[in-house]
Amino acid sequence: MSETTELDIYIQPTPNPNALKFILNQPVKLEGNSTYRTPMDCGENKLAYELFKIRGVDQVHFFDNSITITKFSYEDWETIEEKLMGKIKELYPEHNPDYHDPDPEKERREALSPELQEIEKILDKTIRPGLQGDGGDIQTISYEDNILLVKYMGACGTCPSSTTGTLYAIKSILQEEYNPEIDVYIAPEF
Repeated sequence: MSETTELDIYIQPTPNPNALKFILNQPVKLEGNSTYRTPMDCGENKLAYELFKIRGVDQVHFFDNSITITKFSYEDWETIEEKLMGKIKELYPEHNPDYHDPDPEKERREALSPELQEIEKILDKTIRPGLQGDGGDIQTISYEDNILLVKYMGACGTCPSSTTGTLYAIKSILQEEYNPEIDVYIAPEF
């Protein structure tokens, strides 16, 4: 029987007051990241599915060795933090970090215009690592007449700084690395 490492979990705040990052000393996702907005999105990821059963959980994001939980604002962290820790500790031994979700993002990116593909590459190396580290992500929607529309994913979708500082940083980087005339806006929800 192989020796297993005891699971340690460290909780870190994110820029979003409604999102906490649970950092494990073991991997939760070996490749890429997963954002689940509903229990039905979880597919075969039982750990993510079970986290949704805790009252107040809005979204679950798996990346590297962290699980970022976004809660609804009506629930306070004191009420659910301990339950989340318990559920992660209980179910992690059964969790396979080498799971693969269907990858609609890969197909989406392949269908993008060459301009949007280039912008995505810039975001991959500059902005995306920070957003994913905080349990979120960004997706380009359209680029026309120097106007880029983006959509925030995961914890970034409800983060107050996503509409101010983060958006300004994205715009500045893209003006410097892609097009000095570019302007960036958050796409309206439909």
